[in-house]
Amino acid sequence: MSNNNNNSTPLATTAPALVEAPQSAVTVVGGTAPATTTAAQATKIDLPTRLVLAALSGMGAATVCHPLDVVRVQMQTSSSFRNSYHAATSIYAQSGLVNGLYAGISAAYLRQWLYGSCRIGIYSYLLEGAQQQNLAAGRKKNDISFATKLGMGCTSGSIGSLVGTPSEVALVRMGADSKLPVAERRNYTSVVNCLTRIAKEEGVINLWRGAAPTVARATVLSACQLGVTSEAKEYLSDSGYFGVNGQWLGGYPMMFCATTLSSFCANLAANPFDVIKSRMQQMKTTPGVTPPYTSMMDCFIKSIKAEGPMVLYAGFTPAFLKLAPYTILSLTLADKLTKAWTGKEAL
Repeated sequence: MSNNNNNSTPLATTAPALVEAPQSAVTVVGGTAPATTTAAQATKIDLPTRLVLAALSGMGAATVCHPLDVVRVQMQTSSSFRNSYHAATSIYAQSGLVNGLYAGISAAYLRQWLYGSCRIGIYSYLLEGAQQQNLAAGRKKNDISFATKLGMGCTSGSIGSLVGTPSEVALVRMGADSKLPVAERRNYTSVVNCLTRIAKEEGVINLWRGAAPTVARATVLSACQLGVTSEAKEYLSDSGYFGVNGQWLGGYPMMFCATTLSSFCANLAANPFDVIKSRMQQMKTTPGVTPPYTSMMDCFIKSIKAEGPMVLYAGFTPAFLKLAPYTILSLTLADKLTKAWTGKEAL
């Protein structure tokens, strides 16, 4: 009897444990993770932090890529250069490194704090929000359609470009000033000088000159650049060619391939808008005199009539050569800085 009683006691105490174990398992499967995981998932990176990280990433990329942007702008606003190399050497021979190839670098930095920060920061903020919604609903974190990612890129790009158009105008003006005849140069001394003079001499509204093609270009470019990068990054991570979760060699080869592909797609879609934008922002205006272009469509029609349809892809090579390293650097920096600072990815 005593042996039977002793045997029944462990059964009685063990039974609840056997019942409780499945309950905890069901809890995890049902979507409620352990306390530490729940806390990590519930902590969303605030938008200001993402904006600052995006701006710093953009500044790093702009420092390396700015000369290519100067070459692009001058090729798009003038037909006097034979190719990208001829443009770069001519600009350097005429104006040097600081006043030539790095003309307007202060405007480029301002552009990153206005446009770049919003474009990458808002996109990553929206992407994380969608990922958290998926986790809360018991779906895979990255169960987000490509169309949704493109929409996020459109949203962040359009907002960023509208905020950053004044810096874009200053960047184009300062970058193209050295190619003008000496008597016609504006000789801006800094981005602040450029912006204040435009406001005083031409009116505040001209700080947003070319806003329509600028927003159109940024919307298309950001959709392709960010959406394609996220989609390609997910595909390449799952392919196994770049190690577990794409983290072979720290994930840099995978990011290089994803951002290079997105750069080509973005440049192909955005270059026509870029040409129109550059021409409208660079044109000189005189009070009481009709400007060379009265609208985005007017510039589009006149440019094609004067130089043929391929004018819309003028500067494609320097634009891609600038966009590819800029995209690779800025998005990789954004992803790695965000990972180092917050433990999460940006894209």
